[in-house]
Amino acid sequence: MGKGKHDHLKEGVRSTENDKMQLKKTIGYFDGVNFIIGTIVGAGIFVSPTGVLKYSLLNVGVALSIWTACGVISLMGSLCYAELGTALPLSGGEYSHIKRALGSLPAFIFIWTAVFTKPASNATRALLFAEYATRPFYGTCPVPELLKKCMALAVLWSLGILNGRSVKMATWVQTVFTILKMMALSVIAIGGIVLLVRGRKENLARFENAFSSEIPDASQIAEAFFQGLYAYGGWWSLNYMAEEMINPSRNIPLTVMTALPAVTLFYLLVNISYLTVLTPKEIVSSVAVAVTWADRVIPSVAWVIPLSVAISIFGALNSSMFTLGRLSYAGSQSGHLPVLISMLNVHYLTPAPAMIFSTTIASIFIIPADLITLTNYFGFSVWLMIGLTCASLIVLRYREPNLPRPYKVFLPVAFGMVAVSLFLVLAPIVWSPKVQYIYALLFMLGGLLIYLPFVHFKLHFDFVDRLTCYLQLLLEVSPADVYADGKYE
Repeated sequence: MGKGKHDHLKEGVRSTENDKMQLKKTIGYFDGVNFIIGTIVGAGIFVSPTGVLKYSLLNVGVALSIWTACGVISLMGSLCYAELGTALPLSGGEYSHIKRALGSLPAFIFIWTAVFTKPASNATRALLFAEYATRPFYGTCPVPELLKKCMALAVLWSLGILNGRSVKMATWVQTVFTILKMMALSVIAIGGIVLLVRGRKENLARFENAFSSEIPDASQIAEAFFQGLYAYGGWWSLNYMAEEMINPSRNIPLTVMTALPAVTLFYLLVNISYLTVLTPKEIVSSVAVAVTWADRVIPSVAWVIPLSVAISIFGALNSSMFTLGRLSYAGSQSGHLPVLISMLNVHYLTPAPAMIFSTTIASIFIIPADLITLTNYFGFSVWLMIGLTCASLIVLRYREPNLPRPYKVFLPVAFGMVAVSLFLVLAPIVWSPKVQYIYALLFMLGGLLIYLPFVHFKLHFDFVDRLTCYLQLLLEVSPADVYADGKYE
């Protein structure tokens, strides 16, 4: 596709010869920490930290050990990503690294899957936010589905427009909502510490005899790890915005080394607080653990917790939409998505078409809720892509030994992450095989039907160029300058 066909706006938006049509470097260390924490901490730790305890057979010591181990695994993974992000500070996260190390086809299958599963995840978050935001007005009555869907769509498009207009405003919103959710977690954590210090005998007994109850078997421990690692999901988000990081070689490693230990510590303190106030059986049977905790400890202001859940979901949704826009942008730059998606708004220098594209797909998932259920069976694909990304690090170490690496992870950590990822991909398929897993795998491989004609053989239609030019003028967007090997050309 000739460059000149889409460049007619580019010259008019540069004030000097040195101006570039590129994403601005506006995300600093503090913003990066807020994005990672904001993405990881969603509703799970407030609502249902029951899975780990349930599969640990109510063994408090085993459950807390698993929460800690999941934090360590997440930190290991984020350190691997930190090396890739500092060596190749490109938008697109795993996609960009897999493409560089393993080639175009695995990268295309990644983006083909992610273009559907990640917006579906955002749709789920939006619906959950709508549920918590409207619940106080309906008491014990069910919230109308139409109202939830309308509110979910409103939230999606509000955040989509915000992220499409201003990176600074999106990071400001992320900072505010991350601080608010961490304040709520601090209330629970500090409340638990105070109660533990004052401690009644029955409360202390749960921790003094932490490992005294039945020990789970290997399959139950593996299931508990699945539950715990799901709660840490999102640690990989920083690499999606590496291109916009200020001084990425310093800030990316520093950010992950701050954010992951902080989240792990908070998760442990919050779980200890729950166990101080509630018995393991009460936690497992509770629909919303934090709400039950608040009813016991701070009954007069217990409403703060449902509000905190809504705030937490909103913050996680904002950061997830931000990173998804960068993935679509990177995929388009590589020719794996329509060229329009990699264009930047000429006024704000934001990937507005990418935000519109990802928000539209998420909106489609909200309307028939059954579609979201189908994407639940793609869970194994997340760890498949993490494994491929860590394998990419190993491949690049040996294939491109002279690639500048401001930060280098201890190589056995990368091998360990590949092994963990392989286990987490195969375990659910082997232990609880479902025909839906085959459908999910066939869908992923179905990307070949798009890849072969449109990417490999470069099949092209003239009307696409005409449509692209029309939309380019309508949206006031222009092609971004090429970014390769960490330098603009």
